[in-house]
Amino acid sequence: MAKFELKLPKMGESVAEATITTWLKEVGDTIELDDAVVEIATDKVDSEVPSEVEGVLIEKLFEVDDVVKVGQALAIIETEGEGAIDTTPAETKVDVEEAPKEAMVLETQMTETTEAVSSTITDFSGGSKFYSPLVKNIATAEGITLVELEAIPGTGKDGRVTKNDILKFVEDRNNGKVTAPVVQPLKEEVKAATSVPKKQEPPKAAPVVASGEDEIIEMTRMGKLIAHHMVESVQTSAHVQSFIEADVTNIWNWRKKVKGDFMKREGENLTFTPIFMEAVAKAIRDFPMINISVSGDTIIKKKNINLGMAAALADGNLIVPVIKNADQLNLVGMTKAVNDLANRARNNALKPDDIQGGTYTVTNVGTFGSIMGTPIINQPQVAILALGAIRKVPAVIETPEGDFIGIRYKMFLSHSYDHRVVNGALGGQFVQRVKDYLEAFDVNREF
Repeated sequence: MAKFELKLPKMGESVAEATITTWLKEVGDTIELDDAVVEIATDKVDSEVPSEVEGVLIEKLFEVDDVVKVGQALAIIETEGEGAIDTTPAETKVDVEEAPKEAMVLETQMTETTEAVSSTITDFSGGSKFYSPLVKNIATAEGITLVELEAIPGTGKDGRVTKNDILKFVEDRNNGKVTAPVVQPLKEEVKAATSVPKKQEPPKAAPVVASGEDEIIEMTRMGKLIAHHMVESVQTSAHVQSFIEADVTNIWNWRKKVKGDFMKREGENLTFTPIFMEAVAKAIRDFPMINISVSGDTIIKKKNINLGMAAALADGNLIVPVIKNADQLNLVGMTKAVNDLANRARNNALKPDDIQGGTYTVTNVGTFGSIMGTPIINQPQVAILALGAIRKVPAVIETPEGDFIGIRYKMFLSHSYDHRVVNGALGGQFVQRVKDYLEAFDVNREF
């Protein structure tokens, strides 16, 4: 018999932990491959953790409402065969009053570095997707790196990489049809991960005293996590904003003219969002240095354009589902993607893959009547665009015959960007390009 650790998988670049909400299996239960064992919740999405093996659940390492770090073992499953793995608890409790803070930070980062290096070389646990033991074994035997494995398009359930997918990749690579991706040398990653930055203590907030008539409301779990991420983003990025006004009269009139036919032909409601998303994707293609992330002193230039769209939930919280490869979609495809993600967000039916991998975010503050906003960057991205409300306003219209006053539909675009890596010229040129695409919209366009 062997013992297998069921670990909390990686669920996105900015997701570091999750809360146990429900155990779906009890100690002694028989577990099949891909059986859901436990339900978890993050600040972005609720999900299930499936088993990578068949066996019997012999130990649960956490209780409901416990917070678990990505990569920590959740449970122990006993399987057939030999070669039991190390089942040492994933985290040792330390008395924080006695342990020096600097030593704890260094020890934690060294541990994370070791785990990252190990997962990249052996079990691929650092990846953003779920991989079955069979796929991992084939990858190890064929010398496939984590970067290569992540790039393989999966045809299995929820986009998982199957045996046939990885074998086809191996065949294509052997035939010279696949080239190995360029990755940063491992020693540079270790060096960056083990460097200990000086931690700046945040200013202490003045104590708040509630009177006997005040109502005290406990923040929700998601509310606490969102608050933490917002503060962390402001402390990480040097936020600066650029604002510009766009004339969207052509878009307003075109949508009004075609939305009925669009619904009849496509069965989809045509909103302004996919039209705006299309313009943003085109602008990112023109200015790819907006589509980056920062890692220490290096810049990671993203190959794919994955647009996050901030969506408000019924409880007042926000979630950011992601439209993958948005620049490759036509308007019909963009509309279907936007509507699908928005509907599933409202119905709490998003999957972990739906909210990860974003490279740029768009938020529509105009939904709530705001004409502009200064949004906080969605880490680890470096920019975010806020769409203001569309207003009918008097405007000066320039024509060959002269200027005159007319009624136009206009909106403000508010661009927040990380001034560490995006200067004012790039930040301003990018939002200007979005404006140009919106104002040049073809009123005779076919959808």
